[in-house]
Amino acid sequence: MANTNVAKKAETKVVALSFDMMESDAHSGLENIQQDDLATPRLKILMQLSPELEELESAKAGMIYNTVTNDLYDGSNGIRVLPCAYQRQYVEWADRGQGSGAPINVYDASSDILTKTTRDENNKDRLENGNYVETCGNHYVLLVTEDGDSTPALITMKATQLKKSRKWNSMLLNLKVNGKNGLFTPPSYSHFYRLKTSKEGNDKGSWYGWEISREEQLGDANLYNIAKSFAESVNKGEVKVKYEEESSNTEQKVPF
Repeated sequence: MANTNVAKKAETKVVALSFDMMESDAHSGLENIQQDDLATPRLKILMQLSPELEELESAKAGMIYNTVTNDLYDGSNGIRVLPCAYQRQYVEWADRGQGSGAPINVYDASSDILTKTTRDENNKDRLENGNYVETCGNHYVLLVTEDGDSTPALITMKATQLKKSRKWNSMLLNLKVNGKNGLFTPPSYSHFYRLKTSKEGNDKGSWYGWEISREEQLGDANLYNIAKSFAESVNKGEVKVKYEEESSNTEQKVPF
């Protein structure tokens, strides 16, 4: 009889958790998380010698990889994104094996650091101290699924892909739509873009690169506001790029 009473007593203590209870405690436990404590996912193309090909069973060269979620996307189908902001930066590196694996310095677009470099036989821009400078085009995007879910992410284009970065920026600036006062250039996040991958190469080797095309105009006001908020955060300097040294074999350093 005692055991039955204990069981009944335990049952009466179970209270269903309502959504309102969670909503009233919104952000509890997250108060001390700052931007520096977050990891912005990178979307990168896997190359023939990318370490992820050994670490992830289903990974193949030419796929697009999310560095935070480990999600893989078929390069031939690509991903759908809303471009929210862009920044060009110059990253100073020591040669692989001679540094900590972190950048020596990161310079913004207004820097004249490239004027202090000389192009070497491997097409690296060398400083007098022996370090080299890499030009990076950082595209901050919302990765949008077919279901409409979105995730902020970063796509960095460098070396052979810088011309793709410039082409994308030109597509954004040249887009015009009709408004009540005539033609105007809409926000970069007004339209979806499809990013696929394709094989490229020259006499020095082959690799996979980006293919970028514009798709339909965004029609979801909530998604528009999410993209706008992300763009504002980037432009305020609240989103920081964390560069990591990559193997020289995972991306071709060839002329473009």
